[in-house]
Parts: sequence; C-alpha cells; structure tokens
Amino acid sequence: MPVQPDYVKKVGGILLERYPEAFTDDFDRNKESVSVLTNVDSKSVRNRIAGYITRRGGEPPRTVEREPASTGE
Repeated sequence: MPVQPDYVKKVGGILLERYPEAFTDDFDRNKESVSVLTNVDSKSVRNRIAGYITRRGGEPPRTVEREPASTGE
C-alpha cells in the first residue's frame, strides 16, 4: 500500500478537526464533503483526501498528552 503524501494527511487532519460531523465511513459522502469544504479542483486529490478520511473512520486525530519528565532526584 503506498504512503499518502503529506498534504493529503495534513488536509484530511485539518478537515476532521474542524468539521468532525461532516465525515463518516462512507466514501461517497466524504467525497461530497471534501468538495464543499475545500477549494480542491483536482478530482484525484479530492478522492485521495476523502479516501484518507474514510480509512480513518471519520474520527478526528487523537492527541497524546505526555507527563512531564522527572528530574531524577
């Protein structure tokens, strides 16, 4: 499976953060949402972004909170 270009992941992540309710696990619906919410003119780029969001399951990216490192005292 090829690795997605960084711009596809970046745009997909931003869309999921800003509009989580607009995306589901349905590719066709995600394709329409990407068309409405972005100014992407390229059909193939739009489909790649929608496919990335579909594979992610329409969930916003998770953030990992780390505990502060101890000073070792």
